[in-house]
Amino acid sequence: MDNRNIQQDFQNQFNDVVSRLQSKQFFQSDWDIASFAIFFIFIGMVLLLVLLVLIRCCCCCCDDEKPRRRKVGVDNMALEP
Repeated sequence: MDNRNIQQDFQNQFNDVVSRLQSKQFFQSDWDIASFAIFFIFIGMVLLLVLLVLIRCCCCCCDDEKPRRRKVGVDNMALEP
């Protein structure tokens, strides 16, 4: 009985998707459009951050020469033996 109910739900959803594709009306309300836009903005930001991390890792790994550090400040000669 439960298997039949799941099959019927799946068939109803499939028919709903097919009817939307045929009518070219993908979204039912403005909330659908807003949630779709927010979802793709989120996915885009995640992909952008992953890309930036990969670029940073490649730049750090390929750089064989370590940056020279300059000494900043004044030497305290009183601490010298």
